[in-house]
Amino acid sequence: MACINMSYLDPTTVTLIGIPGLEHVQFWTGFPFFVVCLVALLGNISLLIIIPTERSLHQPMYIFLAVLAAIDVGLCGAIAPKMLAIFWFGSRSMAFGACLAQLFFIHALQGMESGILLAMAFDRYVAICDPLRHTSILTPFILVTMVLVVAIRAMVLVGILPVLIKRLHIFHSIVIAHSYCEHMAVVKLAAEDVQVNTTCGLFVGFAILGFDMVFILISYMLIFQAVFRLHQKEARLKAFNTCTAHIFVFLEFYILAFFSFFSHRFGHVAPPTHILLSTIYLLVPPALNPIVYGVKNKVIRKRVARIFFLNRHSQQ
Repeated sequence: MACINMSYLDPTTVTLIGIPGLEHVQFWTGFPFFVVCLVALLGNISLLIIIPTERSLHQPMYIFLAVLAAIDVGLCGAIAPKMLAIFWFGSRSMAFGACLAQLFFIHALQGMESGILLAMAFDRYVAICDPLRHTSILTPFILVTMVLVVAIRAMVLVGILPVLIKRLHIFHSIVIAHSYCEHMAVVKLAAEDVQVNTTCGLFVGFAILGFDMVFILISYMLIFQAVFRLHQKEARLKAFNTCTAHIFVFLEFYILAFFSFFSHRFGHVAPPTHILLSTIYLLVPPALNPIVYGVKNKVIRKRVARIFFLNRHSQQ
């Protein structure tokens, strides 16, 4: 114990350095991320205003989209303020408890987003493969139950991670080479055996992201089988058209998610590249989701245009 630096015994604060190797340009790096966050907040808040007030959008797909928008707003709120404070004001210090809280919210919201993408894939499966029973299967009670299950699953499984970190007391460093508190970035600071933490992190990742991705893939395989059985070309194109937005969002989320997940554990990606991509993975999908779904839906496009037209008209 004599060789242990006592300042790292049960530390009360940690230091986030942002993007290692790019400290000299972090001030300017903050501006594109700020724009992405601003687009994400404006787009998702618009969806949260439009979907509840537009009766034609009170359908399972758009209810799930509203939940996804709320999750994306929360994700931006969990990451952006501290990240931009690091980039612009050099505010690197963070209470250890606040770091664990940020870790929990970021990963829990990631898990909820994955679960909602699975729910949306299931909605498309029922709508295309069993359209006559769509409304009888996805009743309001079932929708609420699905959302609650997704939220509870993410909070319970992810909640294990900060609890296991709290059992660690000796740290060889309190400097986190990241722009936010990520699970493995914090675990790697420990000077104790972290095998349980690493194993549990893998389990949580596969229990949420892996499980959801497998069943989303199964859903789309069944959807494509049903679509190819349609005799009319127009019917096939219409069915495909209803899935294109979901497929795009699904691919962007899971490709970046698994890159970040595996590179932190097994990869040899340069730290600046890894941290930039992992931050992009968390912030770009919330910005793209409302754009992708908004462009595909005429009602949403018209409501957004009406909002901006009325605002511009009232200013003249």
